[in-house]
Amino acid sequence: MDSHEGMLNEAKKKADKLDLPIEWIQQDCTKLELNFRTDFAFSVGNSFQHFLKNEDQDGLLSSVNRHLFQNGIFIFSTRFPSAEELLQPETEEFWYTYIDSETQYKVDVSTIAKYDAPNQLQYYTTIRKYKDETNHIVNEVSTNITLRYVYPKEMERMLANHGFEVIQIYEDWQENLITNDSYSMNFVCKKVSEPCK
Repeated sequence: MDSHEGMLNEAKKKADKLDLPIEWIQQDCTKLELNFRTDFAFSVGNSFQHFLKNEDQDGLLSSVNRHLFQNGIFIFSTRFPSAEELLQPETEEFWYTYIDSETQYKVDVSTIAKYDAPNQLQYYTTIRKYKDETNHIVNEVSTNITLRYVYPKEMERMLANHGFEVIQIYEDWQENLITNDSYSMNFVCKKVSEPCK
């Protein structure tokens, strides 16, 4: 499920190549209207960070709760708001290099980050510099993304307000517990009640 048609089209292509029978639904996750309930829901890829406002986060968690049976499980991931993650320099920083599969150009990827602490928002600009065989820049593409960071205790309170009990918080999908050095928080939650009004 996604609100973006382009993302769903890419997902369909991947699923078709693997012959996976998946139903893809275009909807806003903060206002889900499905004609079923389930025992299990999940959201990966740190997509929780794209819900930038409190009301967006509340809408998502309420929607998930409404579509889960009692004791249903909800698993999702979001980046851990470590000092290293948030306090990056606001100057362009080299990240990595790869070879573009279509042009065979070398692509240098760099980022610029700016953290808005009062709103817990990180503004990222990603810059891709395409270089020919003589190492001259032949194209440059910039993209922007904004991500919301949430602290563990803040998330636990938010989940409780929406009828979820946190079973465990892991730093990865191998079930290692979060530490000060974690990059991710993977929440495993259980629906224990309807969300607070």
